[in-house]
Amino acid sequence: MTRRNFVLYAGLACVAATLVTTPAMAADKPDFSGEWKLNVEKSDFGPIPPPTSQTQKIDHKDPVLKITTNQNGMDGEFTTDATYSTDGKESKNNVRGADTKTIAKWEGDMLIMDTKLDYQGMEIALKQTLKMSGDGKTINAKVKISTPQGDFEMANVLEKVAK
Repeated sequence: MTRRNFVLYAGLACVAATLVTTPAMAADKPDFSGEWKLNVEKSDFGPIPPPTSQTQKIDHKDPVLKITTNQNGMDGEFTTDATYSTDGKESKNNVRGADTKTIAKWEGDMLIMDTKLDYQGMEIALKQTLKMSGDGKTINAKVKISTPQGDFEMANVLEKVAK
């Protein structure tokens, strides 16, 4: 991997790691509200370095989904707030300086989120699939990231923080 590609993927890691783990709820759909912690060991970040830690606090009142993400990684600690709509309407957010446009909709018990963003002049597309385990204690988040340099996939495992 060239230095340029490494820098690109490292930057995308921060944006993608924040976006890839964004869950939601709808009638007869999983309720993802609560506090979640990324299990780094069970997750696969593909060619990019994983964060050292990440937590998300989620407040969802369908169709409004609010997520606060706290993440630590190779480029420091940051907090991101984002709001999404789970009814297929476009949501706009700014994640670490990147303006994003996301359309989220349910397919069965999975939430599918299609996001487009401009990162340093390059158009990036993310297709995320979020599914909760039957016991409600784990979220499996898969994402396919398409960049001008190529595509790659990530799979994250979030575990509910017991209170």
